[in-house]
This record gives sequence, C-alpha cells and structure tokens, in this order.
Amino acid sequence: MGQFKVHRVRFFDFMPSGIRCMAFNSKADRLALARLDGSVEIFNFSNNYFQEKVIPGSDSRSIEAICWVGCDRLFTAGLNGEVVEYDLERLCPKYTLDAFGGPIWTAACNSEETHFAFGCEDGSVKLFEILPDKIQFERNLDRQKGRILSLSWHKSGMLIAAGSLDVIRVFDVKSGHSVQRILVDRGSAGTSNKDCVVWNVAFLSDYTIVSGDSAGKVQLWDANKGTLIKTHLVSKWDVLSLSVSENEDSIVAGTSEGTVVQFQLLSPKIGDMETQWVRTRTFKHHTHDVRAVTETRTAVVSGGLDTQLVICPLMDKVEVKSSESVLRKVIFPHRSLVSCAKKPSLLLFQFPDQLELWRLGGTDTIGKPGESLPVTRKPEKLLQLKRKGDDHICCSTISECGHWIAYSTVSSIRLYQLQCDNNNISITKLPKVLRSAHQLQFSADSSKLFVASEQATIHVISLSRSECKHVHTFKPKSGSSAPVHLLAASADGQWLTSANRHCEINVYNLKKLKHHCMVPVYNSLPSAMAIHPETNNLLVTHADQQMFEFGIVDKQYTDWSRKLQKEGLHRCRLKWGTPVTHITFNPQAPSQVILHDTHMFCIIDQSLPLDGLKAQFYSQLTPKDTSETDKPCKNNALKICSKYQPLLHVNLLEDDWLVVVERPLIDIHSQLPAPVKQKKFGT
Repeated sequence: MGQFKVHRVRFFDFMPSGIRCMAFNSKADRLALARLDGSVEIFNFSNNYFQEKVIPGSDSRSIEAICWVGCDRLFTAGLNGEVVEYDLERLCPKYTLDAFGGPIWTAACNSEETHFAFGCEDGSVKLFEILPDKIQFERNLDRQKGRILSLSWHKSGMLIAAGSLDVIRVFDVKSGHSVQRILVDRGSAGTSNKDCVVWNVAFLSDYTIVSGDSAGKVQLWDANKGTLIKTHLVSKWDVLSLSVSENEDSIVAGTSEGTVVQFQLLSPKIGDMETQWVRTRTFKHHTHDVRAVTETRTAVVSGGLDTQLVICPLMDKVEVKSSESVLRKVIFPHRSLVSCAKKPSLLLFQFPDQLELWRLGGTDTIGKPGESLPVTRKPEKLLQLKRKGDDHICCSTISECGHWIAYSTVSSIRLYQLQCDNNNISITKLPKVLRSAHQLQFSADSSKLFVASEQATIHVISLSRSECKHVHTFKPKSGSSAPVHLLAASADGQWLTSANRHCEINVYNLKKLKHHCMVPVYNSLPSAMAIHPETNNLLVTHADQQMFEFGIVDKQYTDWSRKLQKEGLHRCRLKWGTPVTHITFNPQAPSQVILHDTHMFCIIDQSLPLDGLKAQFYSQLTPKDTSETDKPCKNNALKICSKYQPLLHVNLLEDDWLVVVERPLIDIHSQLPAPVKQKKFGT
C-alpha cells in the first residue's frame, strides 16, 4: 500500500445547515430539498441517490416551502414574502415575485399543475396561475384571521384545506369562500390554554383531511361533515411534517422529538373489506426536529434540524440485498469543499460565507508505524476571506503554488493574488466576459485559470502578476447546455477535461485550443476524475461506483479499464454508500491511485493483477504497511483504510505526506441546539 506520514486535520469547522422542506418528483425520480440557509439541493434517486445539483443559498432568501411542476420546474416560497422559480441549468434563481401577503408559510400545487396556492402571514390564500415561462397572480381566497400555516389541494382541484391556529378551513376554489370550519382540539388539560398549531394538512381523494399539530396528534377529519374520524397521539411534542403516498395507502409523520411514524390503510381482519388507518412503524434516526418527510415507492425520506437526510427503506417493497435496501444518511455534500496547494502545504476551506487558508503543521520526530507524533509546528490560519454580497460561495480553488485563490458566487467571480511571505493580498480583476462559474481549476503550473461558466462553456484565463487575460472559450461539440461540475487538467499543461450534468465528458487540447474528443457517455454522473501525470490517462469514477480509465491520446479505454469492467471491483468496494469525491496519484509509485469517499479511502495498484481483487480481502486500519511477512494478501491490488472518517478530503503532498481532512460527527452535534427533553427509562 505504501508508507505515508499522515496529517490528520480536524480544524475544518464545516457545519451543514438544517433541512427545512423537501419535495419528491416521482416522474423524474428526484428529490429537491431546501435548507435553512436558503440553499437548494437535488438528489437523483435513480442514480444511487447522488447529489446531482446544488443551488447556493443567499442571506436574503428564506425558504419555507418547495414544489415541483412537471419534471424540470422548481419553485420555493419563504418568509421574505417572495416566490422564486429556479433555472436548473444555470443553478440560480430564474425570477422572483412578491406575493404581497407578507411572509409565506406554505405552498401547494394542484394535481393538474395549473395553479399554485400560497398561505400568507396576513391570513390570505393567494392563487397563482402556472404559465409555460412564469407564474401569474390570479386572485385571493377569503382572508381569514391568523396566518395560514399549511395547505393541501383536493385531487379534484375544487377544494383547498388550510391549517391555522386552532382551526382547519376548507375553501371552495371557484367561489373563494370558506365552506367548512373545523375546530382542532388543543389536547390534554395541561396544554388546553395553549394555541394548537396545525403545522400540516393533507387532503385525500375520499374527502378525508389528515392533520398534524403542536399537541402531538395526527387526526383524520371528514371534510364534508367537519367531524373528527380518529385521533392518533404520536408524541408529547409537535407533529411538524406530514406526507401521503402517491396511492394514498400510507401516511408518514415527523415529530419534534426526532421520530418518524408511519400509518397504513389496512383491514383489521383477514378477508374484511373495511379498512382503517393503523400505526405500523416508528423510525428513530434523528435527534432533533423532523421538519420534512416524504415517501417514495420504496423508502421513507426524512430530514430536519440535525442536518442529515435519511433514506430509510421499506423492506416489504424492496429486494433483499439490493442497493435500495440500505439505510442511507447523507450529511456531507457529494463534492469537495477543500482545495490543496501541495508544494507550500496549504489547505483552502470553503464555507458558504467565507474562505479559510491554513498552513499545515509539522513534526521533527520520527516514530514507529501507527504511532501519533507530537506537533512541533502548529497549523496556522493565514487568511480568512469573506465573500462580497449576499450570495453564498458555490465553488473555490487554490493554485498549486499557493499564490492564487479564486472563488465564485452566482453573481460574480473573484480572483486574488496571495503573497504568503507577508500575508498581503492584491486583487486582480477578471475580464468582463466572466460573470459566474460552476467550477474553477488552476493549471498545474499556475499560469492559467479554467472557468466553467454558463451553457457548459469553459473559459481559459492567462495569469500574470500584472494582469489576467482571456485567451479562449471552449464549447462542447454536442451543444449541451448542462452545467459543468468537474474539471481536471493534465500536469504537462496539454489537456483539460470537463464533465457536465448530462454525463458528458469532453477533452480539450490546450496547446491547439480545440476540442479533442468526447469520452463514451456512461449513464451515471461522474463524481470525480483526474488525469495521470505521466500517462495522461483519464481516470473517472461515477455515482454508481463504476470506474473507467480512458486513454486521451488514443481516444479509447485502456486495457486496464477493460479488464476492470470484466473482472469487477471487490465486493467490499461496492459496499461504499457515498460517491468518490476526489482522485489523486502517488508520484513515488505512479501505478498507485488514491481515491476516497466519506467513509474510507483506498489505494488501487494498477501494476498488480486484478484477480487479486477476488482473493482474500486485506483491510488496513492505518495507512502504514505492516511487514511483508505479516501481510495476509500482499498481491491484493485494492487496499482500504477506514480509520479516518468522516472524510472531506484526502490528498498526497510532497515527501510522502498524506493529508486527511476529517469532520467528526460529534463536533457537528455539539453545535446543534439542544433537542427536546425526553424521559428515559431509569432516569
């Protein structure tokens, strides 16, 4: 595996934002979720639950509701009173409308996808018509006393249920009047003096209204008569979220104590035609408020204040030992937030509102394998660079020499020249042709900056101390406008590769400034890629855990790649639940490839036979080899180390130093607000 000295970095204080709401698109098999910082993430459930797109947040944006229209239109509404439609190609807001009703607490779309309903602070329900290129205000329903906190359309599109304080109202859409007023029980005697907040409502096709409230109740109501059908007390605390399955035979509720409860429409007796709602499952995968739940064909998906997205399989609806039968917890983004300048041993950390530049520490002690060495030179924070404006940072990078730093928001790109001697910073302006970037990458000699911009174009910027100059713009030969999410440049400065959201990988010749070739399209998004510094072979990993090596010069897959697809990876490698986010190579041993995901990193030795991958598996606890005689399988081409986790970055510096950036979950949990107090047995 190789002998490495390890920098174990734990001072990247990355803190994910809590999940506020989510919406699942069954047509596209994609989940959109909004976080408390205003960012929006889209996960492709048919592509190994990969985080396909991220729309950066903004300090001026607050999201309370998120809705899909069709397969490719996404809307949000929030407490700033605005409705936003997003451009899913440019990954930014397409336009913004003011609903003129104060803060918007909830939003819902009818089943025909022709109208939106928005519940506002002033007690109004506002209807907007959905047009092909925008939405347009149509009219208000009767204004009520108190804010509208939850909405749900009946399948017919003629009625809307609205939840508020202590009451549920049913509106006739045609007349705009309230046709039913249902008073909600405030709960036990101890809470009877408090308002009962109806956090969520769901309108079923049989005219049953399901409600979840602050008294911990899930209740079923007859919308025609306004009477209570049944009450389920599921928690001592609030029921914050509700979701109904597509065929209306299952209800999922999330509570403020971190539990998710499922109800199913079942017959109480075998052979009985009469059905009733029965509490069947309780899931406990969260520690804090479950703000959002939804149910897909095979799983219950939940998220909340503890920042993690939990995908819990319904075992009666999935095949045993399939990828859908695994419990998944997504906490960290499926992209790298750390950049490394190898020569000066610098790390650049990306936060939503700032960048931090650190110089790694060091030691003068020589120890034994597996031993922790004392730090003689402590890590040093050289720079804290706060972004300009309200928009969050979407991408950033540092040059190999450590003299250039670049970052982008959805509205601007900024480039800084860094003098590490005295920590002075001088700003260099970019050409006006560049407005924003989806991805940034410096060349190996730090003389060029590659900017992946709109319409899948890549701009080449020449850098010097006195100026920066726009040299060329590459465009994909296919004409695709999908955003580029990965860039990789060769060490000799001749090749540049880009991967976009349509699974296309393009190769450009930097010497001739023209398109060289396109890698055969594979139907899974690339998650990481890198060009070998000696062979100029492109190594690509995909979201479905597949790996390919493409010879750029020969314009075809290498023999090693073909053999890899024939033999397959070791079964332990296929158990990784998160995608590979970074690939690098060992300059001391060119045949070794180092790649990592959140849970482990591995080294693949391309000089060893792939038959060894089917042999006895050798898992190392430390990246330091044991003696040759003690190795159980020294010919195994795949070595895995799972000692360090969760991993945000792994890279190889000079002099056999391996830098490992961790973010322990206990550090994240310590920064969360205290959960609701729960009585535990024996206390």
